[in-house]
Amino acid sequence: MPDSQSKPSRRGFFFSAAAAGAAVAVVANLPGVPALNVEQVEIKPLPERGGGYSLSEHVKRYYKTTRI
Repeated sequence: MPDSQSKPSRRGFFFSAAAAGAAVAVVANLPGVPALNVEQVEIKPLPERGGGYSLSEHVKRYYKTTRI
């Protein structure tokens, strides 16, 4: 029984990567898409004794998805 799917090629991978990059560039330059304002990003100070884990809203949402 012949395989109906072709083997993935390096050329196809690079073509897909280039197409995806071009699509991202087009979407990023669309009018009406707000650019990220670096001044609005909140940067938290690093912890004094290492670590860095914090129970943020993002982490709480993840924990909710893992409940059985």
